[in-house]
Amino acid sequence: MKIDGGLTGLTSPADDGGLGAIAASARRLEEAGYAGAWTAETSHDPFLPHVVAAEHTSSIELGTSIAVAFARNPMVLANLGHDLQRYSDGRFVLGLGTQIKPHITKRFSMEWSKPAARMREMISAMRAIWAAWNDGEKLAFRGDFYTHTLMTPFFDPGPNACGPPKVFVAAVGPLMSEVAGEVCDGLICHAFSTERYLREVTIPAVERGLEKSGRTMDDFEIVGPGFVVTGATEEGMARTATGIRQQIAFYGSTPAYRPVLDIHGWGHLQDDLNRMSKRGEWQAMGELIDDEVLSTFAVVGEPDRIAPGFLDRYGDCVDRLSFYGTAGEGVDFWEPIIAELAAA
Repeated sequence: MKIDGGLTGLTSPADDGGLGAIAASARRLEEAGYAGAWTAETSHDPFLPHVVAAEHTSSIELGTSIAVAFARNPMVLANLGHDLQRYSDGRFVLGLGTQIKPHITKRFSMEWSKPAARMREMISAMRAIWAAWNDGEKLAFRGDFYTHTLMTPFFDPGPNACGPPKVFVAAVGPLMSEVAGEVCDGLICHAFSTERYLREVTIPAVERGLEKSGRTMDDFEIVGPGFVVTGATEEGMARTATGIRQQIAFYGSTPAYRPVLDIHGWGHLQDDLNRMSKRGEWQAMGELIDDEVLSTFAVVGEPDRIAPGFLDRYGDCVDRLSFYGTAGEGVDFWEPIIAELAAA
């Protein structure tokens, strides 16, 4: 099992943020045995740090988890993926996600419609662009959402010796999971997922998509959900538990994620959380996440129980993990956990 970590250093200049901190973070992750270093599109651009990380590492995979797909178009993403794949000597993973409608329309001022169909077409368009650059195929992509038919030599970067990057997509619902199986190299499970939902909903959908593309799970990677509650002290564990409860509550308030709660008979919780979110009761929302809900979404335990806990839940169906909720502990704390999971 591959274990991925978050690429840090995206802070203020006063904290030695920027280039030096990114380089140091990437080196630490590689030296500690992580398989991948990931960025997320939150308050910083997810692509720029990987230029620095690629220069200061040699083996660790570098990826976005996730970049917001619908804030961009296939040509822009194709360029970014092509260049970062080249800069990293073939180590880049283009991880994409849809975000939700209000963010696309109100934050990015972009179009929103039929997210699963749009994502399928976006990735297919990117692959057509890469085929034009790498294989000399004529660019003639025409779809319902995107059209790419112009590629002159001046704008053609030429073949990439490393080939195109892997493309992963984040998914919760079965339609997007099926798209991942059909046109992607991997699926990033949302942290707001559970073992039961993964096995009963997500994986069957991925398999339907793989069947359409003539592939099997051997051709595909699943990044598992990684909520974890642990710590070096009881105080640290309690602090982490509070944070994870609030994060589960935040995600649970989103109507699109209700099916994950429904499968456990907790659909009513979404109604309560949604009402509270509209009143801005973010801290109180976490109090609705009881121990049963917490332990269903997160692996909870002392440090020596974390690796066995993940392996028991996901050892036969997940290829890689990225822990969520680990900011309170350093790299040294995670080294034995990573080693045990990697050995499995």
